[in-house]
Amino acid sequence: MNFRYLPAMIALDKFISIVQSEFPADRLTYQKGIPTFHPESAEEASKYFRLLNDHKRTTYITSFGNNIDLVGDRFADMVTIRTDRLNDMIEVAPGDLYITVGAGYPLREINQHLAADNLYLPHSALPYVGSVGGALAVNLTAALNGHDLPIKKYFIKATIVLPTGEIITPGSVCFKSVAGYDIVKLFAGSWGLLGLIVSATFRVLPTTAAHEYETMRQKKVDRSLFLRGLSPDNTETDAIYSRKVKEKFDPNGVLPIV
Repeated sequence: MNFRYLPAMIALDKFISIVQSEFPADRLTYQKGIPTFHPESAEEASKYFRLLNDHKRTTYITSFGNNIDLVGDRFADMVTIRTDRLNDMIEVAPGDLYITVGAGYPLREINQHLAADNLYLPHSALPYVGSVGGALAVNLTAALNGHDLPIKKYFIKATIVLPTGEIITPGSVCFKSVAGYDIVKLFAGSWGLLGLIVSATFRVLPTTAAHEYETMRQKKVDRSLFLRGLSPDNTETDAIYSRKVKEKFDPNGVLPIV
């Protein structure tokens, strides 16, 4: 959390009233007693983040709540944001071998939907009980033939709302795009600390390739790498870079480490 602006922070109950006045009534619910905002579009998420910046509040991104349980003092003074209503299969492009899906769509249900088009996403076959956004946030990784196979290998484009409220669409559906760093990959493994993934586009395979992944096994989710990089005590080059990216995308500390 960025303590520089806390003295001017608006009270939680007043912020809740503002959110309720700005959005339809059903957008704000209480999950385990914690006020939770449920955007139904990138535009609604953008407006919510702009309100957070304007009123000096913080938030936490969640979907199925598999990796952090929203209980305790960590969330006592926070309105969280949940992607459960961003749950559409937006586009299936069999000819171009890609799909676009909402961040709140259950990862394990993707291959069920794609079966009719004879398409396959390897990580949908894993026993991960969570959303697409959650799988990307932890960079869900499998072991295959002695090598790591992270979900970001198939992650090619996204619609993302940055903590400032800006909507960006990094990446491309083309098999070969312009040279340079693939910015969309930054959000895989970022634990929701760089922005809200609203929708994700994945490269998919024909089902005829599915047999090549029969021995794939899910690896334990490891949150340590990215969070260690954000630690001010870490002076490694990658850690310094991670902190610079975090500061660039989230200058006001709207998405604190919880």
